[in-house]
Amino acid sequence: MKKTKKIRIWKVLRNILFSILAAVVIWIIISNIMTAYEQKKYQPIGELVEVDGQDMHIYTKGDGEETIVLLSGLGTVAPVLDFEPLINEMAKNNKVVVVEPFGYGWSDITKKERTVENIVEEIRIALKKSDIKGPYILVPHSISGIYSMYFANKYPEEVKGIVGIDPTLPQALEYFGEDAPTMPMYLRYMAPTGIVRLTLYITPDGFLPIADKGTYSEKNLKMTKAISAWKGYNKNVVVEANELKENIEKTVGMKFPSNIPTLFFTTKEEKVTEDGKNNVSFYQTQLTDSPASKVVVLEGHHYLHWTRYKKMTKEINKFTNSISGEQ
Repeated sequence: MKKTKKIRIWKVLRNILFSILAAVVIWIIISNIMTAYEQKKYQPIGELVEVDGQDMHIYTKGDGEETIVLLSGLGTVAPVLDFEPLINEMAKNNKVVVVEPFGYGWSDITKKERTVENIVEEIRIALKKSDIKGPYILVPHSISGIYSMYFANKYPEEVKGIVGIDPTLPQALEYFGEDAPTMPMYLRYMAPTGIVRLTLYITPDGFLPIADKGTYSEKNLKMTKAISAWKGYNKNVVVEANELKENIEKTVGMKFPSNIPTLFFTTKEEKVTEDGKNNVSFYQTQLTDSPASKVVVLEGHHYLHWTRYKKMTKEINKFTNSISGEQ
């Protein structure tokens, strides 16, 4: 009797396990079908250019004298959509460009290492293939501060100015006594297995900008959700996060060239160390000799462009006018 009971229990557990496995497989299939449908429905809103045999998405708006290149932070799923309010404001007086790196937005996923050298070269190739000529005003958000540092040092003739949106700069870890963050490698499977899509159903706002209603259009938010399901935590993003330490080591000895003006936006909600160091004091160490260089403190989230895009645009326009006056 005991043996028979054990067999019955095992059969029940086995059936439950098979049912769970079947449900997972069915969900993965459904998720991938939905991805194929959404990718057909939501076509790239910019231009696809070939870089190293793969497509990179680049978006341009406005025709002003200055060419402003927006560079996104780590894991910003769809940079063109994320920057939309800032793009619309700045494009009134400037030519605004967003290059979506591999693994982001409508760009392909690449097998190439996510080194600072590769990422910067890919950005430059995309700009050149789109016939977008420099010198550029680079506007890096978060981790792209490291790429901008490398860009400005290796190709100073192509950079007219730096405008950082709470940027991560190579010297920050040493300044604040912190270690480079890492990302678990298993996260790369979240999008292909449909876990990101499932998460979007449970907490739909988790991948969306924190902004007042109407700041982002309904179409923008729908596309952001869709691209999040395709690209959330993909292998390029995970590898890029885990390459951060080495990319910092390659650039930590660099400084922005003294003749390149620098403007840094940072938040009022600062981290303060025991010895009084904070975001503002750090960015002040990164200012160059240009009279236009300064730090602007704003209220808001690390993604300041979600809510402070109008104030930022006014400051950027003043900055670009100052640069023009220096030429």
